Amino acid sequence: MAEIIRLCNLTKYYGKHRGIENLSLQVQEGEIFGFIGPNGAGKSTTIRSMLGLLQPDSGTAELFGKSIQTAKLDILRRVGYLPSEPGFYGNMRVRDAMQFAASFYGEDCRSAAETLCERFKLDAGKHVQELSLGNRKKVSLVSAFQHRAELYVLDEPTSGLDPLMQKEFFELLQEKNREGATIFLSSHVLGEIQKYCSRAAVIRDGSLVVCDDVAHICSSTIKRVTIRGVEEIAGIPMRNLQKTGDGISFLYSGPVQELITALQGLPVEDLTITEPPLEDAFLHFYTDSEDEIC
Repeated sequence: MAEIIRLCNLTKYYGKHRGIENLSLQVQEGEIFGFIGPNGAGKSTTIRSMLGLLQPDSGTAELFGKSIQTAKLDILRRVGYLPSEPGFYGNMRVRDAMQFAASFYGEDCRSAAETLCERFKLDAGKHVQELSLGNRKKVSLVSAFQHRAELYVLDEPTSGLDPLMQKEFFELLQEKNREGATIFLSSHVLGEIQKYCSRAAVIRDGSLVVCDDVAHICSSTIKRVTIRGVEEIAGIPMRNLQKTGDGISFLYSGPVQELITALQGLPVEDLTITEPPLEDAFLHFYTDSEDEIC
């Protein structure tokens, strides 16, 4: 299977502040690849460096087997890019903004754009400055998907979209993937990566901490357990133990059955097991170690 993205020791600093450092990963043709990390981890810096929108300090980025430094225009014509923050001229109408984006690809995308606007309930006649944040995000979405790309690079694509539009977006994503497109999906929402991606890389503080099959990453993650009526539990591993007003809350990574067994005979009033914030869910990856490469 062809290698669509190859990043090798990609490094970018903003003055003395690290953006990303020695980041390496590969994405294969036809994958829906997840790029996970909390806000500020370096996801957008990686993407912009990968697409030639930022000049890295060192390292290389290749897409479709070509260097972004020497074949930028050819590469970007084969990519649909959705930035994390929508940016358009406010006085442009939506249809004009999308046609402006389409002109880069040298294609007549008006029919596809119209279909996508209907699908995402976007009024193409409005001025961009009249739109809510969610609707401006839809303009970016339509602009990215209106031409038939071989690779879609999506940076926090669901932020600002309501749940119904998020569902519609992921249906579109899967359709494009079935048609043969490769997807690079950046997100801080673990559930999105779990549900739609086959492999994923986790980034923290500008460095790659793990790259593996999503099933393996998620099987290793931990849960937030909150118990009312209990102040201590013997015999199970707990992290980040916190005392609450009437119980305890902690991170747990063992088998659920062992937890249930340990609770037998205790005065449990209520028990909840939830997906923790991303920083907590991947706490065991956030240790000093050599970078793992896909």
